[in-house]
Amino acid sequence: MDRQPRIGITTSYKDNRQSVDHYYIAAVEKAGGLPIIVPMLATEEAARDFASLLDGLIITGGPGITKGLTGTLPDDLEPVDPVRDQSDTHIYQAMADKPIFGICYGMQFINAQAGGTIYADLNAEHHGAGPHSNGRGGEPHPVDLHPGSRLADVLGETRVTVNTYHIQAIAQVGPGLDVIAHGDDGIIEGIASTDGRQIGVQWHPERLPEQLPLFESFVAQCRQAMPATIQ
Repeated sequence: MDRQPRIGITTSYKDNRQSVDHYYIAAVEKAGGLPIIVPMLATEEAARDFASLLDGLIITGGPGITKGLTGTLPDDLEPVDPVRDQSDTHIYQAMADKPIFGICYGMQFINAQAGGTIYADLNAEHHGAGPHSNGRGGEPHPVDLHPGSRLADVLGETRVTVNTYHIQAIAQVGPGLDVIAHGDDGIIEGIASTDGRQIGVQWHPERLPEQLPLFESFVAQCRQAMPATIQ
């Protein structure tokens, strides 16, 4: 019997506690994957061992990115805990040959790892940017999906309405990444690696039932990447 693709889900970390929104777990399960919570991994060796159990990785939302910043973090954004930053880096590098889906912080993390830059405060640094954080009055807004991109193909549309929870944003994509979605204000809302292995979105599709196809597509990609002997 074929087994379900095992999808690692990273967690938030604060005050010596890990947590993850159930939306991620439910979305993976509904999409046909087996959700597996990624613990805080302190060493590269531990991350390699854990990565061997997984077929794909979702890097979830989180606090403020601290790498590749073009400015100073604002007072209303908490920086990522070094424990999570280290763990995310270890598991990301250990999953180098497997599919990865970055969501919100996760998309920015992928870009920073690729050598791209991040607006520390998009409203302070990007002229004309609208409010993208609910704490700053941000509301659901339209996003243009580039025709022919994976996002447009999977969702069957080139313009969708998304939720918004971020203060930071990608300023410049790193080498090996393409921009595949934009907001009306020019903010980068979606990226994909040129090899097709990685994808990222700035919004939270796990909270949008109509965007379950994004998770179904990712789980299917992970299934295709599984060794033939265990599919």
